Amino acid sequence: MKKIVVFASLLGALLALTGCNDKKNYILATGGTSGTYYPFGGAIANIWNTKIANMNVTAQATGASAENLRLISKGDAEFATVQNDVMDYAYRGSDMFAGQKLPNLASIGTLYPEVVQIAASKSSGIKSIGDLHGKRVSVGDAGSGVEFNAKQILEGYGITFDDIKKNNLSFKESAEGLQNGTLDACFITAGVPNAALQELAFTAGLVLIPVTGAEADSICNKYSFYTKTVIPAGTYKGTDIDTEALAIKATLAVSASLDESTVYEMTKALFENLDELGSAHAKGKEVSAKAAVTGISVPFHPGAAKYFKEIGVLD
Repeated sequence: MKKIVVFASLLGALLALTGCNDKKNYILATGGTSGTYYPFGGAIANIWNTKIANMNVTAQATGASAENLRLISKGDAEFATVQNDVMDYAYRGSDMFAGQKLPNLASIGTLYPEVVQIAASKSSGIKSIGDLHGKRVSVGDAGSGVEFNAKQILEGYGITFDDIKKNNLSFKESAEGLQNGTLDACFITAGVPNAALQELAFTAGLVLIPVTGAEADSICNKYSFYTKTVIPAGTYKGTDIDTEALAIKATLAVSASLDESTVYEMTKALFENLDELGSAHAKGKEVSAKAAVTGISVPFHPGAAKYFKEIGVLD
């Protein structure tokens, strides 16, 4: 009898240990530790780890969107926070991914907007996109997502980079250029408000240039990853009216090879705990299931689509 009890105890311990080993381990690729993607990804991972049994998701610091998509494609990560336009380029093998089409990508949903903000110095006299002809304009770092945003929006107004005096500068350098008079305008794709533009508004002032009307419609129709948005009056010192703009969206990408039931469970857990996400990170307050199905140009993962159809936000 004693031997049976000992054997049963050992078997129970072995089964308990095996149960621990059944925990699913996943990587959520994010961005640099000083940016938004890393802490925001950590907040998402925490929801999954606490709301779903036997799951361990690690938010991993990375070089952000382009690197994250390559990590998913290679099988080195299952999930990632990325810009939806960069994901579109990778899925189709275009623009910065020309000739490098990445397989195995799917969408869970978009998260929050990153607005294409077009700022001009007060002294430049620029009030519209058309006024950028012949002006000194920074379009972000060479080869960056911002540069492609600038190219696409200018194209919607019949303007090419050959029509402007193009500069490739960082956000900080762009704002400094407007302040010291070496630039007339700049494109900055970022969450609102942007720190570089806030500083510029306080020191020298700025003018926000709208993207609106038929041109905005045309750009959105051609590039389905854009969504319309508004930069509220007062976002920057001296801006006293709302400014219509276009935005790309931070997006939750997933490996297309992950099984439907797992992705369904994770999508459900995330979007049914948005209050917790908003408490953990300010950007979480901008996330909603209804908005998550907008700005998507890369197919939904079947698991995510199943959840969104269940709650009536996806046909």
